[in-house]
Parts: sequence; C-alpha cells; structure tokens
Amino acid sequence: MTHRIALIPGDGIGVPVTEAAIAVARAAGAALETETFPWSCDHYLAHGRMMPEDGIDTLRGFDAILLGAVGWPARVPDSVSLHGLLLPIRKAFVQYANIRPHRLLPGVEGPLKTQDFDILCIRENTEGEYSGAGGRVHQGTPDEVAVETSVFTRTGVERILRFAFEQARGRRGQLASVTKSNAQRHTMVFWDEITDRLAGEYPDVTVSRYHIDAMCARMVMAPESLDVVVASNLFGDILTDLGAAIQGGLGFAASANINPDRSAPSMFEPVHGSAPDIADKGIANPMAAIWSAAMMLEHLGQADPAARMMAAMEVVTAKGVGTVPGRDRTNAITDAVLRALA
Repeated sequence: MTHRIALIPGDGIGVPVTEAAIAVARAAGAALETETFPWSCDHYLAHGRMMPEDGIDTLRGFDAILLGAVGWPARVPDSVSLHGLLLPIRKAFVQYANIRPHRLLPGVEGPLKTQDFDILCIRENTEGEYSGAGGRVHQGTPDEVAVETSVFTRTGVERILRFAFEQARGRRGQLASVTKSNAQRHTMVFWDEITDRLAGEYPDVTVSRYHIDAMCARMVMAPESLDVVVASNLFGDILTDLGAAIQGGLGFAASANINPDRSAPSMFEPVHGSAPDIADKGIANPMAAIWSAAMMLEHLGQADPAARMMAAMEVVTAKGVGTVPGRDRTNAITDAVLRALA
C-alpha cells in the first residue's frame, strides 16, 4: 500500500535532513507519495502565520507527517513558531503519545560508562504543563503577575499511562512512572493514583514510581535498569533531552507524535531543532531524521523498509560514519546509508 506523506522540512537543518530521510526511505523500498509544504519561519515572515488558516484541514488528508525542524529565534520568537505550527498539529490530531527511543547505535560512544541500555520514553503530548492555560496582568508594572496553569484530565492521564503499559508489555515488562508528587500534591498525586489503579490491569508489568529528580539521576547512573519510562509533558520533555545526551547527542534523537487510535495522522520528527548556527554548513547529522522516518514506516505497517533503514544505519555507524558531531557531511552520511541499503 502506498501512503501519502506530508513533508514539512521547516527551518535550518530541517530541510536537508528531511531530504535525506525521504531518500533513504525510498531506497529501502517504502511506498510513499509525498507533498511538501513550505511552512516555516520564512512563511511566517512572509504571511504573518506559521501555516495557512486551513493548514490543519490540509494535513488531515495525509497518512502521516514528517517534520524536519521549526524555529529561528533570531527572526521569529520560539513562542510564536512553536505555538503556530508544532503544538497546534499535536493537539488538533490528538497526538497524545510522544515516543522517543534512547539507545546507542553501534559505533556511537555515549558519555556514560554504561553503554548497554535501551530506554523507550513515553511523554504525554497534549496537556499537562504545556496546556497554555494562564495569562499576565499589569504588564510592565511592578505589580505584574504571570500565571501558568497545568491541566491534567483523567482522560489524558489514563490514556497515556495505558499506552505506556501496553508498550512495556511488548518489551521487557518494566514501567517507570515519573512524577513529583511529594511537592505537587494535586496533579502528580492524581497521576500516581491512576498509575496504581491501572497497574492492577497489567499484572505482567512491573511498575516503579520515581520523582523527576531521582529519574534524572537514574538515567545517568543506571540507565540499563530502565525499560519504558512515562512522564508528563514537561517532565517527559526534560527526560528525553537527557536521553538524547546519553545516546550520543541530538543527532540520534528520533521521535514520534502518535495518534494511537489512528483517527488522524501521526507526526514524526528528529528533535535536534533547526540549529541555525550550522544551517548552511552541510554538516547536520541526518541519522535522527532517518530514524524518525523508519518509525513512521513501522507505524504505517511498512515494517520491512523500516527494518532495512535501521539495519543500514547501524552498518554505517559501526564503521564510524556519522558518529562524531560535525565530522562528516550530511551528504556523505546519507550516501553511506544508501550504499548500505544497496
């Protein structure tokens, strides 16, 4: 089956890494029909919007979205670019499960003594601390007040926890739930209570509860002890950047924004950002984008091309190509993966 993919290369290095990911996917045998949308900070500066008014309706007709990177802070504030494109897509398409794999590819050296770990972080993606509820009053005066309110719904918390339990059941049967319920006695205690209740439905999954600070320490000191980690929007955001660091850097950090019931398209993206400082140097690592595209194919049921892409990446990194930030050019890494596929 051929799947329709919306490509949003976005800003900076998002453009070349998206091109690389699609080239590798096609070479791996993926059946794709793609359409590219120029929604980016350039689009905002030209039109006053990150995407057109009907952007969500346009994307709804696709099977999946592959995003490069969005943002150019020197030209458009991150608060504008993020809330004008990425967050509206996640929320409109109920992509409530953000999935990020953290493991070392062959030949990649991480900063830790331990090299043998395989962590799957599941981050709640549509509410929590990033709900956008709040405001500012008396702006510019000594009495100015800023309020940011976290919103946790029973539906939102239960569905992300249930998704994480299912992921753990399909892996090594271990789930770590991350909160800060000793300090946040309403939202995080609520999260813990739902975790405990759902645990009774999954007797084959061993559940551990950690506070966010303790989990940060565990990911550094004993990452091999972790299997599936589930956390709120903010805590998941923090942990997954830490996960990227221990797996060798953001150049290997892939992600999926999943709509689990498939009522709308899911979105896949590397999480390294647009990196304006190296945007025109041709040294962006496309591995995270290629890995994200492989996750997209697996989600769409094109398992064989996805497996071929991952195998080719591992062949290339095992030879030392693409393993050191900035050493190999984007085209050279891409060509090496294409040769491994051939």
